[in-house]
Amino acid sequence: MTTETASKYQNLEKKTVIEILTDINTEDKTVPLAIEKQLYQIEKVVFEVVQKMKNGGRLFYIGAGTSGRLGVVDASECPPTYGVPHDWVVGLIAGGDKAIRKAVEGSEDSKTLVIDDLKAYNFSKNDFLIGIAASGRTPYVIAGLQFANQIGAKTGCIVCNENSVVAQNCHFPIEIIVGPEYVSGSTRMKAGTAQKLVLNMISTATMIQLGRVKGNKMVDMQLSNEKLVDRGTKMIMDDLGIDYEKANALLLKHGSVRMAIEAFVK
Repeated sequence: MTTETASKYQNLEKKTVIEILTDINTEDKTVPLAIEKQLYQIEKVVFEVVQKMKNGGRLFYIGAGTSGRLGVVDASECPPTYGVPHDWVVGLIAGGDKAIRKAVEGSEDSKTLVIDDLKAYNFSKNDFLIGIAASGRTPYVIAGLQFANQIGAKTGCIVCNENSVVAQNCHFPIEIIVGPEYVSGSTRMKAGTAQKLVLNMISTATMIQLGRVKGNKMVDMQLSNEKLVDRGTKMIMDDLGIDYEKANALLLKHGSVRMAIEAFVK
């Protein structure tokens, strides 16, 4: 597995800080190019996810360690960003929520925990499951994909090795081959960056396709703090050509950028 092969850089402890930073930055620049090779495969996943969600289905991420945390982060950011229900995009990590902060021993090697995790959300054939695993061999992820396949759900994955067991157990594999890490085997680095970028692509493209963006604006975002209220007010100003005070009053009255604009137009 390329994610486990030795770094091409030697004697890291002897390097200066700027040498280390330059080397890491050099490696990070290769990640978008690796993703570019899989854009059409990512497109297939987005298309399937959108179709499922238009028909009442949901998007699930499963993973362990860094991969699991990245899935949880992406899922948790969808409701405030796009104003969608919290169960539209669900991130599950081996070991449960406590594993977000601290590793839970043995959880990623379990082939039963993930089934319990999915069943707790009434996962069904109407949903779409994406397994996230840099190595492509995480038992928790493999078992989850196999369960989803057995009940007739569509599945995808984001992995960083070719021809992995995870990829072999899903319908739409996304293989981002980033090569050896700067620190050998530290897949929270390039592999983690690749996974984060692909997750951004999938959730953002999906929400745009579902009508949660107008023009280039997050018109359904939750107004959970002053910064977002200010941002929403300026969106309304730009769209309707009105002053800040009037836009802010509309926003506070109707509770969202979308509803404020629609109410004004009517």
